[in-house]
Amino acid sequence: MEVTTAPAQVQQSVGHRTRRIVIWLVSLALLFLICNLLGIPISSWLASLWDTITAIPVRYLIAAVILCTTQTYLTGLAWVFILRAAYPAAGLRQGPIIAVYATAVAMNAVLPANIGTFTMLLMYTAIIPGATFAGIVAGYLVHKIFFVVIGAAVYVYLFIAVSGSFDIQLGNISDHPALTLGIVAGAVFLIVLLVRICWRSVRKLWLQAKQGGVILAHPRDYLLKVLLPQIGGYAAKLGIIAVFLAAFSIPVTFHSIMSVVGSNSLANVTSVTPGGVGVNQALNAASLRDYTSASNATAYSIAQQLITTAWDIGLAIVLVAVYFGWSGGKSLVGTSYAGAKVKVAEARADRKQKHADKRAAKHADKHEA
Repeated sequence: MEVTTAPAQVQQSVGHRTRRIVIWLVSLALLFLICNLLGIPISSWLASLWDTITAIPVRYLIAAVILCTTQTYLTGLAWVFILRAAYPAAGLRQGPIIAVYATAVAMNAVLPANIGTFTMLLMYTAIIPGATFAGIVAGYLVHKIFFVVIGAAVYVYLFIAVSGSFDIQLGNISDHPALTLGIVAGAVFLIVLLVRICWRSVRKLWLQAKQGGVILAHPRDYLLKVLLPQIGGYAAKLGIIAVFLAAFSIPVTFHSIMSVVGSNSLANVTSVTPGGVGVNQALNAASLRDYTSASNATAYSIAQQLITTAWDIGLAIVLVAVYFGWSGGKSLVGTSYAGAKVKVAEARADRKQKHADKRAAKHADKHEA
């Protein structure tokens, strides 16, 4: 699928854009009022959010907002250096790259299937001169290295320290190890077969992808410009959890923080709901059962998710409007989101086709036997 080029960036001063943002926010408030009159329950969500916010002392909210912003900035900063190394002639600025990353964070909080990530990849492809989707995906893989490693470490800690967490969502895997190994072996076989059949195309994509991961050829740059900001962003993430735990009088310890991190991550991986809603709360309550009541743990989880999601959405809207202009930003996000939905649908169709092929092959084998 070809990605449309980025819309022309509106050449307006930041002050002018800021005034437009204020006007837009007033218009949005009027829209919410109209929706409420029409029976659309937006006001109930806002009321729930407001009740949650007012129940938490202001000092905790300020700390959480600062840490949320820090996490988005530092994690997005790693993207800046990955893409600058890959496309040095593009003259990339921090603001637009971080604004795109903030958009992905906000979208993933309210949309299923990590569609925000696909949207981000397409947005980067659109706004960076000379970028290819394969190259941007390679940059994404570089960006994920730290999070895969730290996520694996947290999973191990969670499975060892919090009894029963594994069985909450992954019981089928633990009950059928032979089937799991068979699926993995089949996947490897299919990948090898695909590479052999489509070698020329794969080779072309690999040459494009190497450009996206070029920063790995400079270990010092990777450590200082990618890994270090990511560690800082991850520390901010832990700080957010600590702040909300303290706000709900839940003991802030290494074990309690790691348990929440692990359960949140597990919920995002195993749930199809936006942001892991529901599963997130169940796993948080399970992991914090030694520290507080289930009702208080659930209240903590809901508060943290509501407030951080609302802030992430607001931050993304402001950044996109400031750096791309309202019209340009809306067009860029809309076009990339449409492309992301197509890619997600294609991936689902491929998985269904593979399952159908496997069932057909098994059925044929039975008849032959």
